Amino acid sequence: MANPYAGAGTAAGALANAVGDIDEQNRPSGELDVSGYGVLEVLSRLFRYVRPHLVSLVASFASSVVSVVLQLYVPILIGRGIDCMVAAGNVDFAVLAGILVRLAVVVCLASATQWISGYCTNRLSVEAARDLRNDAYEKLRTLPLSFIDSHSHGDILSRVVNDVDQVGDGLLQGTTQLFSGVVTIVGTLAFMLSLSVPVTLVVVVLTPLSILVAGLIARRSSASFADQQRIQGELGGFAEETISNQKLISTFAHSSHDVGTFAKINARLYEKGERAQFVSSLSNPSTRLVNNFIYAAVAIVGCACVITSWPSPLTVGQVQSFLSYANQYMKPFNEISAVVTQVQSAFASARRILALLDAEDEKPDAPDAVTLVVSRGALDIEDVCFSYSSDRELLRDITMHVPAGKRYALVGPTGCGKTTLINLLLRFYDVDSGRIALDGTDITRVTRESLRSNFGMVLQDSWLFEGTVRDNIRYGRACATDDEVVAAARRAHAHEFIMRLPHGYDTVVGEGGGLLSQGQRQLICIARVMLTDPAVLLLDEATSSIDTRTELKVQDAFDRMMEGRTSLVVAHRLSTIRNADCIVVMDDGRVVETGKHDELLARGGFYAKLYESQFAR
Repeated sequence: MANPYAGAGTAAGALANAVGDIDEQNRPSGELDVSGYGVLEVLSRLFRYVRPHLVSLVASFASSVVSVVLQLYVPILIGRGIDCMVAAGNVDFAVLAGILVRLAVVVCLASATQWISGYCTNRLSVEAARDLRNDAYEKLRTLPLSFIDSHSHGDILSRVVNDVDQVGDGLLQGTTQLFSGVVTIVGTLAFMLSLSVPVTLVVVVLTPLSILVAGLIARRSSASFADQQRIQGELGGFAEETISNQKLISTFAHSSHDVGTFAKINARLYEKGERAQFVSSLSNPSTRLVNNFIYAAVAIVGCACVITSWPSPLTVGQVQSFLSYANQYMKPFNEISAVVTQVQSAFASARRILALLDAEDEKPDAPDAVTLVVSRGALDIEDVCFSYSSDRELLRDITMHVPAGKRYALVGPTGCGKTTLINLLLRFYDVDSGRIALDGTDITRVTRESLRSNFGMVLQDSWLFEGTVRDNIRYGRACATDDEVVAAARRAHAHEFIMRLPHGYDTVVGEGGGLLSQGQRQLICIARVMLTDPAVLLLDEATSSIDTRTELKVQDAFDRMMEGRTSLVVAHRLSTIRNADCIVVMDDGRVVETGKHDELLARGGFYAKLYESQFAR
């Protein structure tokens, strides 16, 4: 039994002992900081999710009080019934019959109110957890890309799914059970005092032994529960990473190594979990042992009261009632000990969720940001500098003007900053210095949503969600008709293979594309962008996963799509960008050459060397 008052001088300190605060020194580096969330702050933040469902909370508490009072009245009736049976042949059946009727009514009412309390508690728990999970998922939409890139995806998912469940099951339900236990203790004391003050004092004097034992155990287990939740998130992140890349892992014959890594993390989780469960499991048997001593002491004193009428006179029935109350009085301590174990784990999860909810949002749009409507699509990049980390600058003094309706290509070795520049155009990241403008408007002065709605992007890595082929293409424009979806697929040369699927456009593809080939997935993604008909087209190695024959068809579709449209193409295969109006050559975060294909080859510079390295015999 975990005592929320042991070793604490204030209410906050008492509750802190019960749920355990996190030691800053034990917080692993690189994790979201959970050390700053005190007990009262966690409770006040969670109460925001309880407040809309106060009816369920009040009904739960009220029915819990009624149920406890009715259950505590049962020993009184049983005691009176025993006193009606003084000796053989000396039984007051008339009085006993009335007592039995009242006993039946009280038991039925107690069961009904207990069911109501449980129903309201479960409903409150589910509804509050639903709202908390919605907020956590909504938070993911506002987080900057830098946060997503720098944190384990599996750990984030664990916070949104597992930790929210833990809060709902442990903290909310545990709180109501704690309330029920406190009411039982107070009510039992009141009934015992009405029978005998001296015998009640025996129970009260010995109770701190149980409280002390449970308080010491609870304080030792809280840190282990916090470590357990952290490692569980780490394990989820590793599992998500390996499952989503299973083909690559198998290709490199890395399965056994990853199994070993998983086993090591799992072993640490087992170690922390075993320690937390072992320490917390000592609470129940330890308090039960103390409670049995208290029960025996009450029985001895009660018998002395019956025989000698000292220190207070009691009947046999009253002694029986007292023994029932002594047992009921100690029972909540045993139940609370199990509940506090849940509450400790729930508090660890609550801190993890709050740390996610309080993570810094993406830099908001400027107060005077306007909705961008692109009429031409001219891009201006002026003296742009950017770095992902302060110790290494990635882009340096990038200046580029892309006239409206022109096709520009970005080429250069891997890591030179081509894709980073695309990220800056879409404001997934903001520049450290310099300026990017679209149709003469600084992109930091417009809303991100309106900015991104004017871009269409096809990435090297295709992304499909679980749904029909039609839904995946229509993701680009939800209001598109079926004819428009088919037309976009035809332009992307995807219609032919889609019609060979079992159900055509209504074929359900699994997460990530299911059994479709990489090239087929890419064609669907290209059809999705063609459906949006964007003002500016961004292609980041868009045809890298398509065979040469299909690439010629798709390139022809892109050529038609890029006519009169501003386009920026990132490519490693230089054969795909020969017809670009201008080729921008980048190296080590800088623009080193610009010009058309033939001009750059004639110069014999960096581009010529790249081209020769691909086509040298």
